Amino acid sequence: MKKITIAIDGHSSCGKSTMAKALAKKLGYIYVDTGAMYRAVTLYCMRNNLFDAEGEVMTDRLREVMDEVKISFKFNEETGRPDTYLNGERVEDVIRSIEVSNHVSKVAAIPFVREAMVDQQRTMGREKGVVMDGRDIGTTVFPDAELKIFVTASAEVRAQRRYDELQQKGMPADYDEILKNVQERDYIDSHREVSPLRKADDALLLDNSHMTIEEQDQWLYERYINA
Repeated sequence: MKKITIAIDGHSSCGKSTMAKALAKKLGYIYVDTGAMYRAVTLYCMRNNLFDAEGEVMTDRLREVMDEVKISFKFNEETGRPDTYLNGERVEDVIRSIEVSNHVSKVAAIPFVREAMVDQQRTMGREKGVVMDGRDIGTTVFPDAELKIFVTASAEVRAQRRYDELQQKGMPADYDEILKNVQERDYIDSHREVSPLRKADDALLLDNSHMTIEEQDQWLYERYINA
């Protein structure tokens, strides 16, 4: 079967990465977690004191060092999935923390950050045979993707999933704090000036609020077969 580009967009914590990784593995495609890329930039900002006392990004300083932020993915033999690396350091777990979650939408809304990440994403997907998930893949990064999916679920369901994920990793988690974070990120992602989160006109809608992972994987594979 001819290789295509698969774009999976949607709200935070709705399982985009899980289904995208599973599909890429099944098809032998390259998987790119664009959300992890913005999380990695956020971690860089946190480590280099690029947030002011009010929690706002010091954009002038970040712009000066943006070229130093290099993000890559390496296949993990143990998990069978790719891990995120920031300037050569594996950061797959730390970028999933609630601290990073609380700041990532502000970083992702910065135009020059999005421009830098989109350039990297397009380079990764140039040869097709790629599954990429994020907020603007089907609308901005790959508007000509052969298969576009927009994933959603209720904020409460997404918060519970995020809570369970952190608990399983032994990381601190508070459901109410996570729910607030999910709702705030939805608003910021949907109202930002550059590449706001929205469903592409030709994207297929998937509400997985009440679906098992197996059910959503099967749904997605069937859409790929028919693409």
